Amino acid sequence: MKDLLIYIAQNLVDKPDQVTVDEIESESETVYRLRVAPGDVGKVIGRQGRIAKEIRTLVKSVAQRSGRRVSVEIAD
Repeated sequence: MKDLLIYIAQNLVDKPDQVTVDEIESESETVYRLRVAPGDVGKVIGRQGRIAKEIRTLVKSVAQRSGRRVSVEIAD
């Protein structure tokens, strides 16, 4: 899951070497915190949050196949 998120983000931004994902596990779900270069935050979020919403939808749908609950946060 983490690899998928990194792959998606690296293909959206200008500085793919600065993409990192922190994985925070709790009892009920896994939270992925995506960090990109300050100039690339807008590219990951998109207009009115459309790209961020689609990233979250894609990651959640892949996680549902394995029966896991996940969420994606985009850190500033």
